[in-house]
Amino acid sequence: MQPITPSSLQPGFPPPERVEPITPSGPESKPSTPDPLDTNPRYSTHPFHSEILPDDRTVSVYLPPEYLEQSDRRFPVFYLHDGQNLFDGRTSYIPGKTWNAHTTADELAEAGEIEPVILVGIANTGLRRMAEYTPTRDFKMGGGEGFKYGRLLIEELKPLIDRTYRTLPDAKNTALGGSSLGGLISLYLGFEYPDVFSKIAVMSPSLWWDQRSIFNIVNRQPVQPSELRIWLDIGTAEGIRPLRDAQLLKRTLIDRGWHIGEDLAYLQAQGAVHDEAAWSQRFGDMLQFLFPA
Repeated sequence: MQPITPSSLQPGFPPPERVEPITPSGPESKPSTPDPLDTNPRYSTHPFHSEILPDDRTVSVYLPPEYLEQSDRRFPVFYLHDGQNLFDGRTSYIPGKTWNAHTTADELAEAGEIEPVILVGIANTGLRRMAEYTPTRDFKMGGGEGFKYGRLLIEELKPLIDRTYRTLPDAKNTALGGSSLGGLISLYLGFEYPDVFSKIAVMSPSLWWDQRSIFNIVNRQPVQPSELRIWLDIGTAEGIRPLRDAQLLKRTLIDRGWHIGEDLAYLQAQGAVHDEAAWSQRFGDMLQFLFPA
């Protein structure tokens, strides 16, 4: 088994970056404990510059165990928003709180419960997160750059990932997902581009944005259930309005032809709130639905 090095990658990304652990200083300081990600040959981070949107961002890539073991095999890809919250507690919005996406994916792949998948985390850009993750412009809150963000993913990032890694690039093997506003933009892009993304994870989505304008998009686009497999969830402790909006989206999708347990999964997580811990707990179930073994 050979570790992934810059020379083993196809032309595409610059050499991978690593998160350097902070080393305390002082007479009583002790060396920090290295994070397992620092020495994991299947994890890398890459600087990413877009010509479509102004802010640079970091892209994190986590490869399944089989990637190193089967050098002639290609893999599906799951693109996930808010990438700094997926793997590394040192970069997450709440320090130490992540989705544990890599450990969950590894456990399920090794148990034969999911198809091994490449996870690609796209970090948000802080203050511009709301603008990039919203498909329409709200009169009071602004936003509405979701179309450009979709172009960034489809025209710039996805081709780069497909050049750099052994991917299955067709829509059947490409998924998109996120939570909160990340769930909203995943829903929007799934309906706008079913020829690119055939699986979407819509976790605790911010369906309230711009007076629920996303429902107009869902109802307007001529997308068929056969083109788009959808995971939808909400925590019962996230509030009455988010819960009702998620229930309305479920009914809307069913009215349009989706079927629970076939091309649509709907989960109301009892007592779950709107945070990384809740999404971490549901990540495995979502993987099993979108990427069944």
